[in-house]
Formats: sequence, C-alpha cells, structure tokens
Amino acid sequence: MKILVTGGAGFIGSAVVRHIINDTTDEVVVVDCLTYAGNLESLAMIATSNRFSFEKVDICDANELNRVFNEHKPDVVMHLAAESHVDRSIDGPAAFIETNIIGTYTLLEAARTYWNKLENSLKDKFRFHHISTDEVYGDLHGTDDLFTEKTPYSPSSPYSASKASSDHLVRAWLRTYGLPTIVTNCSNNYGPYHFPEKLIPLIILNALEGKSLPVYGDGGQIRDWLYVEDHARALYKVVTEGIIGETYNIGGHNERKNIDVVKTICQLLEELVPVKPQGIKSYSDLITYVADRPGHDMRYAIDAQKILNELGWKPQETFESGIRKTVQWYLANETWWSRVKDGSYTDKRLGLSR
Repeated sequence: MKILVTGGAGFIGSAVVRHIINDTTDEVVVVDCLTYAGNLESLAMIATSNRFSFEKVDICDANELNRVFNEHKPDVVMHLAAESHVDRSIDGPAAFIETNIIGTYTLLEAARTYWNKLENSLKDKFRFHHISTDEVYGDLHGTDDLFTEKTPYSPSSPYSASKASSDHLVRAWLRTYGLPTIVTNCSNNYGPYHFPEKLIPLIILNALEGKSLPVYGDGGQIRDWLYVEDHARALYKVVTEGIIGETYNIGGHNERKNIDVVKTICQLLEELVPVKPQGIKSYSDLITYVADRPGHDMRYAIDAQKILNELGWKPQETFESGIRKTVQWYLANETWWSRVKDGSYTDKRLGLSR
C-alpha cells in the first residue's frame, strides 16, 4: 500500500512516517511545505528507504497536489498538514484559516478528482483520513466529563475553530460526493521531535539553560497527554482498519494539570541532570506564573473507548514512562533541537500580545 502523508515532516506526521517505514511494508509519500515546524531532520533515519519519497508542496497549491496524486498514485491519504499552535493562532489567525480550511478544501478536491478516475477495485480501497484535535469540542467543566465522538463542537480559539471547519468539510465531502473519509480527534501529544515552543519541550530546554519556566495562570489547566508514538500506531490502525464515515477519538488516558507536568519534568531533570546552570539551586525554582492566554480552555479529556472496542487500540505508554522517554530523548538529541532553535524561535510563550 502507498500512503500519502501531508504534514509528514511535522511532529505527529513524522512519527507516523517513521512508524510506517520501520514497522510495516507500506510505502510513504510525504507532502510538506516545510514551514517553521516542518523539519526533514525528523525523517533522517528513514529518508534513505526506497519506500520513502518527499514532495515539497503546499496543500493550498491545487496544481501541485494534482501532479503529486497523478505521479505517485497513492492508495490512501493521511492528512496531518496544519497550523497547530493555539498561541500562534491568537497572534496571527490568517495562516490558520489559509492552511487548515482552504488547504483542507484544496486537498479534498485534489483527492476527489483523483479518486473519481480510479478503477473500481482501487476506488473501493481508497481512504481519506483526516487527523484532527480534541480542541474542537471546547471546554469540559465537570471533573468526570469526557469528550466522546458525539460531543458537540464548541471551539474556543482561532486554531480550534479552523480545525473544526476542516472536520466539517471532510464529513461534507463524504456525504455530498461519496469520498471515503474517516476523522480522528486526538488529545495533547508529546514526545521526541516536538517543536520547542510547545509546553513540554519548552520547559525541558528552558530548564537546561536556566531560563524561566512560564506557566499560564495558576497552571490548573488539565490536559490528557498522548505519547506521539502511541498516536502514530493508532492512526495507522484507523487508516487500515477504520470504517468509512466514522470518527475515532484517540487519547492517552493520562490527565494532568499543566503545573504538575512542569513539576514532573523538573523532578526528572533533578535525577538525570543534577549539575544545574550556575546560580540555580532547584529546577522548580525557575517556575514563573504568567498571564493566562485569551480564551484558555480549562480541561480536555478524551473517551477513547470506541477505538479500543472496535479496533483494539490502546496506548502503550503511561504518562510516567512517556515523559521519562521524552526528557531522555531531548538530553540525547541536542543536535536536533539546537538546529531547530534558530532566529525565528525566541523561547517565549506566544499568544500574549493581544
């Protein structure tokens, strides 16, 4: 099987590509325009595989997408290309509208044009798997409530609103045109190759450099944390075994307050890197509470029972095992993250300018 992966040089996309090349016999075509979060070094270990190919293409470019479909002739599409950082969406929502909504529409039309020309046997096997987020559901107020596949959409940020829009487009292309689509919504991902502006890598790298560890508000926001390699395995299972027209929530069963995540990282660094930057007695002393971002949701939590019951997937990592692996990876891969941290990245939390 040949799988076209958009956003395959990004954080989750590269984990999917590494999983496919390392753990299956399938071929992969990565489509990525290599914006700030796309990094071919995240694919370096599999880039020499004869089952891997790369196309530097913007999903908003219809002509280039049509060329890629016609040249590579994929059997399925896994659509991960997206602007994905809530804080960036607050500072600059236009890019999120362009990529997440217009880009998804453009990709859907390219896929539909290609799909309509396929022979019936290939047409029946084709899938368009759209990868989305639990943030489309909005905020959970009860301590025991969980997002299910039936939870109404109530996005809070420009990012989540743009992803909700793309989800609706994908479902509409199934209902209106018959394009065989599947949607997944995931909780917060973490793990190796995560762009350093996101919470977990930001805290790890700032602590190592003796910089402040910024925490929004009182740090009481709760997220369900999903190890990215668990997510990659789930996504592959969905695209190969999932039912057309279905939605699958993918979660890690690991709810944690943001402040507890930060403190856990500090504790791991005390163990793994006891020699601290000059003048730092304890990593936790670097924790700094900053103004909360506008529209910040307090709690997300996924009910992942459906994908367990129907497809047999569950996460392999606990938060404790996954966060330890993540910290160890960043300690062992300074070359990767130091090359990512160029002039466009300033080690600061975004989304506070307005």
